[in-house]
Amino acid sequence: MSPPDATAWTLPWRGLGLSSNLDAADQPQPYRLLAQSPGLFDYVEYSAPLSLDETRAHASLFPEMWERRGDVPVLFHPVHLNLYGPELEPEKALRDLDAHARAVGSAWVGNDIGWWHAGGQPFPGYLYFTPPFTEAGVRDSAAHALHVQSHLSVPLALENPAAFAKRGELHVLDFLARVHARTGLPLLIDLGHLLSYQLAAGLPLEAGLDGFPWDKVIELHLAGGVVTRRKGRGYYVDDHTQPVREELFALLESLLPRCPSLRAVTFEGDGHPSEVAALTLRRLRALVPAVPRPPLTLTPVKAPAPALTRESQPWALFDTGYGAKEETEGDVEGAHAETDFRLAVVAEMLDRDWPVSRLLLAGTREDLRAFTASREFRELFEGLGRSLGQAFAAWARHRLRERPDEGVAAALSFETFLPSAFARPVPAPGAGQVGLAEDVRVGTFPVDLTELVFAAKSLRRHLTGRAWACEVLDVSGLESLAQVARRPAPGPWSFVVRRKGRGVEPRTVSPSLLEELRSLARAPRAVEQVPAGAVSEGLALGLLRRG
Repeated sequence: MSPPDATAWTLPWRGLGLSSNLDAADQPQPYRLLAQSPGLFDYVEYSAPLSLDETRAHASLFPEMWERRGDVPVLFHPVHLNLYGPELEPEKALRDLDAHARAVGSAWVGNDIGWWHAGGQPFPGYLYFTPPFTEAGVRDSAAHALHVQSHLSVPLALENPAAFAKRGELHVLDFLARVHARTGLPLLIDLGHLLSYQLAAGLPLEAGLDGFPWDKVIELHLAGGVVTRRKGRGYYVDDHTQPVREELFALLESLLPRCPSLRAVTFEGDGHPSEVAALTLRRLRALVPAVPRPPLTLTPVKAPAPALTRESQPWALFDTGYGAKEETEGDVEGAHAETDFRLAVVAEMLDRDWPVSRLLLAGTREDLRAFTASREFRELFEGLGRSLGQAFAAWARHRLRERPDEGVAAALSFETFLPSAFARPVPAPGAGQVGLAEDVRVGTFPVDLTELVFAAKSLRRHLTGRAWACEVLDVSGLESLAQVARRPAPGPWSFVVRRKGRGVEPRTVSPSLLEELRSLARAPRAVEQVPAGAVSEGLALGLLRRG
């Protein structure tokens, strides 16, 4: 790694790498995979916050990464970094980024040219906004890139962004080449992102390759994704949990000889079970053998950053992306598909904490778009410190003031209350005892929503099952859920709630088991003091634990 005041950047050969979000619970766990198959890959490329202290505090795999970085080098892929958008990254954030990269020994940092966050809030699902591929987009992106590089002592590699819609007269590779020409920065090519543009533009995968400065590419990314078709055109969704498409393997093989400055090939295998990730890595290892190569020397970029003009109008992209305005020119179909995907991501995130209220208030595309086009949603990205769930709750209350509905209001109040059930920890059972599972609580609510909780799950299952057969999600069926919401049973109602992934889930259980759970919530008891049927049922459902 080059010193801060180096007259040259020295980039070592890194070889074949595997991505990680530094969550010990995620698959594949890179260090476990290396222990099972030594030499399967050479380095780990990880995504994390810009601040090293924040990463150290929240990334559960960080201690192992830190301890192993001497024998398993790392590259830092800081996806919280804006390389497009209406505001430049604060200097404090960039000082944190530089300190982070240097501390872990990352020879360079690379990121997609995109607008990732605003007002301290990442866009839902980290689904960034891609700049328009126009001269204005080039100028704004170059201003961001040079601003970031001016605060770094390691090179910033510019990655081609993913695209749903074709916006602008430039091919994505022409766009990236022009940003490089203005900045002099090295390049990172994501093959799936390239496929996404070619589909959006209606071009073959190989279109635009000739004339691109492949000698400036220092890293290639390969990841899983899904191609869907709608109205005669294709869309590539950059979903790393999916298998890698065959045409991307072929593209990688054809590009390797064209990239003489290449330093690394990263498989972004987030979500792949270890045995599946190993299959892909073995195939990639045949293309990127574990053979040392001499370091690459680059001249550091010292160019001053030009002023950010915002002439490419990033907030206009936000408005069309989240449905506040309709795209009326250019690639209207692509813009519509992008909005649909953003709405789907928002719905998925809301369903972690608001599974019933979301269906009742924003179950259709029209109603979900009403939320994302609202003042409450826009303010989420204006630095007010709210979460997505808080913005939804504020919008829902405003909507209920305009259209009163006691049943929906009860559901919203219930789901607002649920997180508070975890305010106090449950006592752990001792030896020979049984108690509530660590992620389980018992709560009480003024009215009985047992039927509504059941109906929401049942209706999701029914509509999804039909959609697989008829290719249509018939949201008119949500009317039956609204009907159930209007007839809550008298309370008080005791219920079970458990953490599920990043959200919470209310559960209905038999009255006899519920009574035992309420008792065990106060204090664990000896196993023989709890009915055997309740113990076996509670353990089977994951609601109880033994000491």
